[in-house]
Amino acid sequence: MNVYIQSVLLGIVEGLTEFLPVSSTAHLRLTEAMMHIPLDDAYWKMYTIVIQAGAIFALLLLYLERIVGFVKSFPQGESGDRTWKNHPISLTLIAFFFTSIIALPLHKVSEKHLGSVAVMAWALLLGGIIMWVIDARSSRYEPNTLHVEEMSLGQAIWIGICQSLSAIFPGTSRSMSTIAAAQTIGLDRPSALEFSFLLSIPTMIAATGWDLLKSIHPSQSALAAGAVPVAEVHMTSQNWIVLGIGFVVSFIVALGVVEWFLAWVRRHGFTIFAIYRIILGLLLLIFGNRLFAHS
Repeated sequence: MNVYIQSVLLGIVEGLTEFLPVSSTAHLRLTEAMMHIPLDDAYWKMYTIVIQAGAIFALLLLYLERIVGFVKSFPQGESGDRTWKNHPISLTLIAFFFTSIIALPLHKVSEKHLGSVAVMAWALLLGGIIMWVIDARSSRYEPNTLHVEEMSLGQAIWIGICQSLSAIFPGTSRSMSTIAAAQTIGLDRPSALEFSFLLSIPTMIAATGWDLLKSIHPSQSALAAGAVPVAEVHMTSQNWIVLGIGFVVSFIVALGVVEWFLAWVRRHGFTIFAIYRIILGLLLLIFGNRLFAHS
């Protein structure tokens, strides 16, 4: 397949799946395997980091006005009933902190699971079931939190803890973890989704930066296993163009997906995504090893 077409398709996959609760990691690795792209190649590892940055910039652009509003209202909030402990900016950073203190010490476990088809498949399957059950249950009860501005410190901590699962087990999905966690503690669907978006900004920036740092300065164990630092990757003009295509396509697709996702969730909820996860997880359990064996 033409490398430019590959880049367009990978950019579309990243833009589509980064903020949907279906796991962009699993979809990118699955797409790369189907295209027979070497998953341990230093250039393609860097490529994945770059196109994730494209999705981050899209979310930052869409939420720029909202974020500026939060900054201007800090710490008392728009209604004057917030403090530095429970303002949306504080809650986002607190949730991110609790994700980090759990996920960082376990990053070696995460790296080991990254190559496991079985882990991705089970994470997709079980995550789909959990999301379906929680969404169905929450629709029967009146939510007690209808806006991000009404969230409490305890809610933010719980969501941050749950998000750490996605950093440890590829296929879980940051979006799925945060949305399901938020619904279990009384947030309605739009608020759960909005806080998921807000929390994904520092999380994705940190995760992308961490991945980039590891690519630039691999550990001794990674070097011993054959890892190639990004600085040693020979970048041709074609490589730069492929990288740029993936970044731009991911950015454009993510712009459309975020707005569409918000509108869909308000009308229909998360059931369709849960069903999709379950089907994909089952297919990966049956055919995954055969597919990845040829990548």
